[in-house]
Amino acid sequence: MKTDETDKTGNRRKNRKERLYIAYGSNLNPGQMAGRCPTAEVVGKAVLRGWRLAFRNVATIERCNGYTVPVLVWKLQPEDEAALDRYEGWPSLYYKENLKVSLNGKRRTAMVYIMNGNAHPYSPPARSYMRTILSGYESAGFDPGILYRAAGEAITAGLTFPDMGKEKTRKGGAGR
Repeated sequence: MKTDETDKTGNRRKNRKERLYIAYGSNLNPGQMAGRCPTAEVVGKAVLRGWRLAFRNVATIERCNGYTVPVLVWKLQPEDEAALDRYEGWPSLYYKENLKVSLNGKRRTAMVYIMNGNAHPYSPPARSYMRTILSGYESAGFDPGILYRAAGEAITAGLTFPDMGKEKTRKGGAGR
């Protein structure tokens, strides 16, 4: 969101406001987020219905009926979002999308990073990356079964469909 503001000298300048961000992977980890985005604040927990957590070496979400993904919603300042853009490899690896979430009883719009097309084949995460996400799940009180299921599905998909996702397509759009 951009707004025009007048500074002390009366000149107009562009100012980006804070925005809400949906985290579902390593950015659930409070220690990691504190180092990367020191002014970010957790504003609540939510659930993405009709989405599943998937691993293509790193985490992403994909639309899938019958699945849910627990998420933390963070309030980001512009400098936090810029740091996340770099970390997430935006816009080449991930794109940004705005999704609606129920947060503290209200429907809110928040940005999420989603992997571009089939940028990578399904494959399980590295152990250290999995531990980082698991720590975030534990600190948020989320069911780690969802995380383990996604890692298992990545192994199965990678063995069953070894060439799946090797084509480097890019989905148009605007967010992980």
